[in-house]
Amino acid sequence: MQLSRIYASLPEQFSAPLTPAPLRNPQIVALNEPLARELGLDPDWLRSPAGLAFLGQGSRPDGAPPVAMAYAGHQFGHFVPSLGDGRAMLVGEVTDRARQLRDIHLKGSGPTPFSRRGDGRAALGPVLREYVVSEAMHALGIPTTRALAALTTGESVMRETMQPGGVIVRIASSHVRVGTFQYFAAQGDTRSVRILADHVIGRLYPELTEAENPYLALLDAVTARQADLVARWMLVGFIHGVMNTDNMSIAGETIDFGPCAFLDAYDPAKVFSFIDQNGRYAYGNQPDMALWNLGRLAETLLPLLDSNHERAVEQAKSALMRFDGVFNETYLNGWRKKLGLALEEDGDARLAGRLLTAMHRGEADFTLTFRRLGDAVRSGQTEDIVSLFGPGSKIKEWIRDWQARLDREERSAEACHADMQATNPRIIPRNHRIEEMIRSAVTGDFAPFRRLTEALSHPFKDGTDGFETPPAAHEQVKNTFCGT
Repeated sequence: MQLSRIYASLPEQFSAPLTPAPLRNPQIVALNEPLARELGLDPDWLRSPAGLAFLGQGSRPDGAPPVAMAYAGHQFGHFVPSLGDGRAMLVGEVTDRARQLRDIHLKGSGPTPFSRRGDGRAALGPVLREYVVSEAMHALGIPTTRALAALTTGESVMRETMQPGGVIVRIASSHVRVGTFQYFAAQGDTRSVRILADHVIGRLYPELTEAENPYLALLDAVTARQADLVARWMLVGFIHGVMNTDNMSIAGETIDFGPCAFLDAYDPAKVFSFIDQNGRYAYGNQPDMALWNLGRLAETLLPLLDSNHERAVEQAKSALMRFDGVFNETYLNGWRKKLGLALEEDGDARLAGRLLTAMHRGEADFTLTFRRLGDAVRSGQTEDIVSLFGPGSKIKEWIRDWQARLDREERSAEACHADMQATNPRIIPRNHRIEEMIRSAVTGDFAPFRRLTEALSHPFKDGTDGFETPPAAHEQVKNTFCGT
C-alpha cells in the first residue's frame, strides 16, 4: 500500500497532526472488498490487527500521523469561522487502479483540536446510515463519497441516550470543502487561499493549470459540477438535509450524510432534518442553496481573480451564472430519460412539470411513480399508476398526454421500457428501512443492514424483497438527526 501525505504536507495552518487513542474493542461490521481492491488495499490485511488499527484509529504502517483538516462554514446561513474535523481525520491518500488519488478519511475516530466540547465519537446508527446511503448513491450513478468500512468501537457514546459507538471509513476524491476556502479568507490569509486553490487545481482539475485565469476557471468548474450534482439529487428525490458550506465538496461529490433522507410522497417543501426548522434545505430549495454556497466560494476567490475588485466581482458573477444552464440541462435531460423520451421537444419541460404538480396534489410516491410508468409502457395498463394518486391530481389527463408524446418517439415499447427501468430505480434507501436497520443493529443484529446494503447495490434490478414498498402510516419517518 502506497499511502501519501499530500494534504498533510501543506503548511501547518491547513491541518493539525493527531495521536489518536486506540479503540476499546474495534470490530468490522462491513468491509467493502470491491472498493478495497479498487484502492489497492488487501482485504485480508484490513481485517488483521494492524488493519483494524488503520481503519479504526488511522494508524498508518509508516507511523506518520493522520491529521484533522481545518475549515470554517456557514451553518444554516450563519458563519462560524472555525469548525474543522471535530470527530474525523484524514489518514492519507492512495492511488486507485484508475490512477486517481483518493482520500482515506475516518469519522467517529475521536477528539481533535477542533472538537471544542464534543467527544469526537460517532454513534453506530449514523455510521451505518452513511454507509448504506453513500453506497446506494454510488449504485444510482450519483457522484459521492464511498464507504470502505464500518466498525463498532466497543465503547458507548452519549447522545439522547447511551448508544454503541462506531467509525466509518470513507473514500473521496478530496475532502476540501467550500468552508476550507472560507477558513483562510475569513482571516484575510490570501496566500493560503492561493495555496489551497493551487492544490485543488492540481488534484482535481489539472486541465485548468494552463487556463488564462486558472482561479476563475476553477470557480467555473466547481459551479458546473455542483449544478450537475444537485440536479442528479433532485432526479432521485434525495434531500441532503444540511447543505452548509462546510458540507459542500469542491470535488462535486455528495458528502456528509447526516440527516439525509429520500422523498416518499412528492412534496417540494419536504424537510426531514430536525434542526432545519425553517426549511432552508427543503427538497425544492436545494438548487438555490447550492448556488448560494457557490457565492460564498466566489467571495473567497475574489482576490485571486483580479487585482481590481469590481472586475473580480463581475468575473465571479459570470461564472456563477453558469449554474442555471448546467442544472437545467442535467435536470431536463434526466426528466426525459425518466419519462422514456429519447427525442427532444419544446414541451417536455412543461410535461414534466405537470407530472410533478399531479404528484404533489395526489401525494404520489416519487420512486414508485416512475417505476410504474416504465411498467405501463410495456403492458399498456395504467391502473397501477393511477392507484398511487389521491383525488384531484388529474393524473389520467396527464397520462393521456404522455402517451401521445411517446407515440411520437417512433421506437419500440420494449426499448423504451428498458431505458426507463435502467433510469428509474426500483428501490432507494427508504427512510423507514434505514430506521429499521439501525434499530436492529444497535441490538447487535446486523442481518437487516446486510440485506439492505446488498439490495441497494442493484437498485434498478427487479426483485421480490419488498424494499420498494412505501411506508405505512405508522412507519413514516418524520424527522432525521445529524448524529453529532
